Amino acid sequence: MKLRVSDRAAVLRRLRKLRARGSARMHEMNTLYDAPDGSLFREGKLVRIRTLRPAGSRAPAGGAAGRGGKRDAILTDKGPVRGADGSAGQGDRCKIREEHELAVEDAAAMARVFEGMGLRPSFRYEKYRTTYQIPRVAGLLVEMDETPIGDFLELEGEAGAIDRVAATLGYQPADYITESYGALFFRQRRAAGGEAATSRSPADMLFPKNGRRTAP
Repeated sequence: MKLRVSDRAAVLRRLRKLRARGSARMHEMNTLYDAPDGSLFREGKLVRIRTLRPAGSRAPAGGAAGRGGKRDAILTDKGPVRGADGSAGQGDRCKIREEHELAVEDAAAMARVFEGMGLRPSFRYEKYRTTYQIPRVAGLLVEMDETPIGDFLELEGEAGAIDRVAATLGYQPADYITESYGALFFRQRRAAGGEAATSRSPADMLFPKNGRRTAP
């Protein structure tokens, strides 16, 4: 579940009051893959390669499909969404997906494997992420995401813990967002008069080359 952050300094102050422990701030480049006919998108499935680097370092251009050699990366497979549409589990407030992750040593080689299987890059998005854990709330991840469409908190864990921590941070269930970053990006583009969102759209959610964030 996501929460839009309008005042990042205020949210960080509340996290400090909860004695939250933060990870190093990381830059992520995420590349989604799909069949040429968009069948994975239509079935609500997701296959993604995520490359990671510390926020202050430089990385080769091209994201997961680039030719920069071996980099820290994660392969993710997600099943269709449950829960957010009221179909199962935690009601209509939280999104539930079966998810499998695997560390990948060579992201470019993994991309070539996908392409050999007939999958193609369908959408790229980047962000900076800092992950927080709260000592008295086991199993909950609170992630501060800085994206080209704004700042968000992403809470992942048990529904009751999500509700309690969200309330402590000043949010209520009406603020909960279950859409993906891709869906939010394309909705924002439509609102601004851009092209309609489709699984085949060539547009990516990237920071301007001359406007990337270098500090929190």
